[in-house]
Amino acid sequence: MQKSIIALALAGLAGTAVAADLRVGLNPAYEPFESKTATGEIVGFDVDIANALCEQIKRKCVFVESEWDSIIPGLQAKKYDVIISSMSITPERARVVDFTQRYYKTPSAIVVKKSTKYDGPASLKGMKIGVLKGSTQEKWALGELKPAGVNVVPYQSQNQVYLDLKAGRLDGTVADKVEVNGGFLRKPEGQDYGYVGHDQYEPKYYGDGIGIAVRKGQGDLKKQLDEAIVTIRGNGTYDKIAKKYFDFDPYGK
Repeated sequence: MQKSIIALALAGLAGTAVAADLRVGLNPAYEPFESKTATGEIVGFDVDIANALCEQIKRKCVFVESEWDSIIPGLQAKKYDVIISSMSITPERARVVDFTQRYYKTPSAIVVKKSTKYDGPASLKGMKIGVLKGSTQEKWALGELKPAGVNVVPYQSQNQVYLDLKAGRLDGTVADKVEVNGGFLRKPEGQDYGYVGHDQYEPKYYGDGIGIAVRKGQGDLKKQLDEAIVTIRGNGTYDKIAKKYFDFDPYGK
């Protein structure tokens, strides 16, 4: 009788056990996708999407901060299980990590003073353009701006780029249009700046949208996350999250 009671008690505990944590690597300096509040809380579109996906796969998201240029090595070193941090799906990255299907796709652009007369990269010759180190925007700037004589300056954080723009140490940046709008242009220090040139979608630099990175060999986890992305796109959760941050569908075409 006692054995039966113990067995039932253990079964009940198993049924209410907390799901295993999913450690999510991110770089919280990329508003509105991920940033920190004054109290240190990590918030943003990527954070809400991560939590929605964790709910679908019965896991609990635990967020782990990383510098951007070391975020993939951190994943490979098992400091976290996935990267959900606005990472573009590119062939170079796909050689060392696996990606889910995309969960959003937005363009990047050059941002400089509104008074700048722009008719191509050569118009910015001699200027200092700040970019996030290790980003697809850095790759674009090195491929398209540097050959035209533009000084491309890498930074550990996009927030540091904005601080140096404000201080006059930079002339502009190349950034995701949604991020730079919320993180800089809509703030007082960005009122004299604007976009120039075309919307940047070139696959050789930007890949095919933004996906979740997992370690090689984690096929089951990748499959679960792929299915969860489809689910939240279909049940209205994705749209509800997107409307908190954007006035358009960031999933893209």
